[in-house]
Amino acid sequence: MRTAEPAPEGGNGAESIFLRLFSHLFSHRPPPPFMMRETGRAGAGAAHIVDREPMNAIRYEAPRSVDDAVALLAAANGDGRVLAGGTDLLVQMHAGSVRPGLIVDVKHIGEMREISQADGSFRVGAAASGAEMGEHAALKAAWPGVVEAVELIGSTQIQSRATPGGNLCNASPAADSVPALIAAGAICTVAGPGGRRDLAAEAVCTAPGRTALGRGEIVVDFRLPAAGAGVGDAYLRMIPRTEMDIAIVGAGVRLRVDGDGTIADARVSLGAVAPTALLVEAAGRALVGSSLGADALAALDAAARAACNPIDDKRGTVPYRIKVAGVLARRAAAIAYERARSDR
Repeated sequence: MRTAEPAPEGGNGAESIFLRLFSHLFSHRPPPPFMMRETGRAGAGAAHIVDREPMNAIRYEAPRSVDDAVALLAAANGDGRVLAGGTDLLVQMHAGSVRPGLIVDVKHIGEMREISQADGSFRVGAAASGAEMGEHAALKAAWPGVVEAVELIGSTQIQSRATPGGNLCNASPAADSVPALIAAGAICTVAGPGGRRDLAAEAVCTAPGRTALGRGEIVVDFRLPAAGAGVGDAYLRMIPRTEMDIAIVGAGVRLRVDGDGTIADARVSLGAVAPTALLVEAAGRALVGSSLGADALAALDAAARAACNPIDDKRGTVPYRIKVAGVLARRAAAIAYERARSDR
C-alpha cells in the first residue's frame, strides 16, 4: 500500500496535471508544491504568512481480481474511487472536487483489460485503453463507430490510459464513448457485493456525475452484440475546437439494413443535450422501414431535436445545440447506412 495526497490547485493543463499526479501516486517522493494545502496565519505587522502542509493521505490498492476490488470498495463505505485510467479522477483530485480515502487501481485485473470475441460478439474490459481498442482490428471492423468514439477521448498520450469504463462511470453528459455504446446496444457487466448483474449502457448514468452503481459495485466489461451482415454504426460530435475538446453535441447511430436497402432496425443516441446521454427511440423508429430518404432524414432530425433538453453555456446555446443534434443525427445515420450497405 502506498499513499498520495490530492491537490486543489496548480498545473498547466489536464494532461500535465494527470502526469504529475500519476507520477507522484506511484512514487515515495514528497509531494510537489501544488499537492500541498495552503494554511495562512497573521505574522508581525499583519503580514500574511503561508505555510504548506500535505493533504490527508490516500490509500492506494492494486487488486488482481474483481472480487478483491469489490471487497476493497465495499469496505471503504463510499470513500473509495476506482482508478481505471485516471484521466478524469486525477484531474478532479487536482481541482479539489474529489478527495477519496481509497483509490482502487483496476488496471492490474486481467478480466477488466481483455478484449475477446465469441460467436461474433465482443467483450471489452472496462479498463481496456482506447489505444488497445483502436489496435484491435476485429473490433474496429465490427464496431467502427464505438472505436472511433473512444479514440476521441483526449490525445494520443491520454489514449494509452483512458478507458471506456472510466468514460461511462464519470457520468459526464458529454462523454464521447457513451452515445456510441448506447447506439450499439452495449450491455455492462456490473460486479458488487451481491454478485454480478447486467445493466444496459443507457441505464448506467442517472445524472451528471451520478450512476446507478451501488456501494462496492464496479463495471467489469461491456458486451457488444454480434453485428452480422448489414449492420453499421457511426459516431459524430461537434466541438468548439478541431481537437481535444468537450462535445457540444454527440450523436451515435446503429442501423441494420436488409438486402434491398430497407432499414430493419435502428438505434439513435445523443450526448451533451440532456443531463445524461439519451437513447432516442423515436428517432430510431423514424428510420425503420425507410431507405434513408429525405422524409426519413427529416423525421429523424425532428425526433432528435424533440428529445433535447440542453443547457446554455459558453460552448453553445440551447437553440444551437438542438439544431446541431438534428444535423449530427442525420450525418451519423448516413455514415452508418453506408457502412451497413457495404457490409452485405
